[in-house]
Amino acid sequence: MRRTLLALAIAAAVAVPALGHAKTFRWAAQGDILTMDPHSQNEGMTIAANSYVYEPLVDYDASFKVIPRLATSWEQVSPTLYRFTLRKDVKFHDGAAFTADDVVFSVHRAMAPTSNYKAYTTGIKEARKVDDHTVEIETTAPNPVLLRQLPNVFIMNKAWSEKNNVTKPQDFVNKEETFAARNTNGTGPYMLKSREIDVRTVFVEHAGWWNKKDKKGNVTEVVFTPIKQNATRTAALLSGEIDFVLDPAAQDLERLRREAKVVEGNEYRTIYIGFDQKRPELLYSSVKGKNPFTDVRVREALYRAIDVEAIKRAVMRGLSAPTGTMIAPQVHGWTEALHKRVPYDIEKSRALLKEAGYDGTLSFTLDCPNNRYINDEAICQAVVGMWAKVGVKASLNAMPRATYFPKVQSRDTSVFLFGWGVPTFDAMYTLQNLIRTKGEGADGMYNLGDYSNKEVDAIIDRVKTETDTAKRDADIHKALEIHAKEFGHIPLHDQVIPWAMRKNVSVVHRADNRLVADWVKVD
Repeated sequence: MRRTLLALAIAAAVAVPALGHAKTFRWAAQGDILTMDPHSQNEGMTIAANSYVYEPLVDYDASFKVIPRLATSWEQVSPTLYRFTLRKDVKFHDGAAFTADDVVFSVHRAMAPTSNYKAYTTGIKEARKVDDHTVEIETTAPNPVLLRQLPNVFIMNKAWSEKNNVTKPQDFVNKEETFAARNTNGTGPYMLKSREIDVRTVFVEHAGWWNKKDKKGNVTEVVFTPIKQNATRTAALLSGEIDFVLDPAAQDLERLRREAKVVEGNEYRTIYIGFDQKRPELLYSSVKGKNPFTDVRVREALYRAIDVEAIKRAVMRGLSAPTGTMIAPQVHGWTEALHKRVPYDIEKSRALLKEAGYDGTLSFTLDCPNNRYINDEAICQAVVGMWAKVGVKASLNAMPRATYFPKVQSRDTSVFLFGWGVPTFDAMYTLQNLIRTKGEGADGMYNLGDYSNKEVDAIIDRVKTETDTAKRDADIHKALEIHAKEFGHIPLHDQVIPWAMRKNVSVVHRADNRLVADWVKVD
């Protein structure tokens, strides 16, 4: 049945007639877009898909410099106040005029309790309208990275949202269905034509896009097809059924380099393992009445038992950069000293487990996605095998991303594999979301294992508002150093991302692994 659906999706895409210079671009990845609600799921590929339809006030260029988008200019009126001048004569896909009301509505919507985008609104007190084409954003304190948060705050049409009862973001974790999850109304270069979950999603060019004259690519229709199996994605590319694969299988890269085209580069995403460090009794474990992961010796033992170089060689086939810290080299705050890993040491791992009282008695479930990160399930399989060598029994529970994210985000987990990118290119994004104790807004929003250290929290809270670069960097390094010494998470590696495509396709590879459709050229 799955193969039939794929064949029908591809056949329908191929059947689109070429009118004038119209170009259809067909691409695939192992998992589907999670939702079309632009404030619901802070997940890389989902954000990329939403960016075809929706636009922010400011954006990144190919070098990740902040540039104007729906705002033509901005000024910092005071340490806590930014004023944005909005672009005039911009229309939403339904023809409605873009105004300040839409910006105020969207910023506040992204701050709502069900929003998964609080990382991008952190520090914002309010957005307010000055006139139809001027908006002010006030922060609770000086925010040195506000402009790098805003590229992911997409602007929706207020009237459309009210009409369709989607003034609040979809509660994806609790499996809520809303009109905005499958329908859109943005100002961007493409409009959503159709959405068939796990089958295909089609976008068509927005003829009235305000920036069409400066469009870099020539694609007029985008057809996205999720294809779970590695071999099937490769075969579809090589046969010409699709034009581009976002996540080609590592074992197929040499063939793809010969018969197609591959571009690659380092991603700003760190793959890591997290633990439940809060519950008094661990879920999904034979250990009763206590939680082994509250003991730093256990966390260190599991870290030392993982041979990341073996994973790089045998599982990733070179497509990883082993790391000892929770941020990638492209992120402000990274240092070589933090990057250095604690040595792989099986004997030390066994000794630590025995000292902690778990000599061959520790068992738990490792939750893992099987269609989100490069070789994610294979990484988890390798880790399970390595832990077995030190007497730890981990049962692998691998699942599709659509099931995995709600499970882990609701903290229904004991141990989990996750990947964390940094769209702001600043360590604060990781410190506040992953490492700080769970609090309000973005504080600890993705600290899914509830690591907690009051000293680290205080340091992170200083980093939020510190504008002196030297002081701020010193605090960033200190927080990451303490977290590393406490083995708050197990960083494994930073991803190296290859993209594969037909030889007639040209794309701009990005460190955020985001395929920008309006930059794509098909010859």
